[in-house]
Amino acid sequence: MTASDSDLPSQLAIFPLAGVSLLPGGQLPLNIFEPRYLDMTRDAMGAHRLIGMVQPIDPEDPSQCPRCYEVGCAGRITQFRETNDGRFLIVLTGINRFRIAEELAVATRYRQVRADWAAFAADRDGHESPEGLDRERFLRALRAYLKLQGMSADWQAIERSPLPLLITHLAMLCPFGPSEKQALLEAPNLVERSRTMVALMEMAAIASATLSGDSPPKQ
Repeated sequence: MTASDSDLPSQLAIFPLAGVSLLPGGQLPLNIFEPRYLDMTRDAMGAHRLIGMVQPIDPEDPSQCPRCYEVGCAGRITQFRETNDGRFLIVLTGINRFRIAEELAVATRYRQVRADWAAFAADRDGHESPEGLDRERFLRALRAYLKLQGMSADWQAIERSPLPLLITHLAMLCPFGPSEKQALLEAPNLVERSRTMVALMEMAAIASATLSGDSPPKQ
């Protein structure tokens, strides 16, 4: 799903959520139950259906308005269901990253910002070239990382998947820390995101091997 300039509003609701990232082309299921975010979802459904996902800088900040990283990703509501107890079950499909130009003074219970889309115009192309991606190293690092995390995987499906799609989904799903997820979000392109992700996975494997006294895995 791609977006044109006319699809991207200058005023955007944001949903701060620590440890959760959305990337262009990715899909993020959300269970909406807080009153302010129920308001946000209703308003988005009545307008452009866009919500900006951002991360708080301090995941432990208990305040209602934590300071957030400047870069987030807007997702369009592509699935919506209301439950019997009043919750909304939605899926956001990542459309375009944005930079928070300023936070707006608004009457809504949820936060809104002026979004600057200029630095991420390439997100609107809807595809990125796989040229420069090292599939063999990525899969080797991924295998070691998932083993370290005790996570199983369908390797036949992984090996059949296009690498760009695989990088997008795994960058969102792997249990990286909030700052690591932010680094993946802010990577300028797919090749850099892949390199960052490989570095994170390899460092995790090396750190584990060092702590256990084993030999670190070969790069």
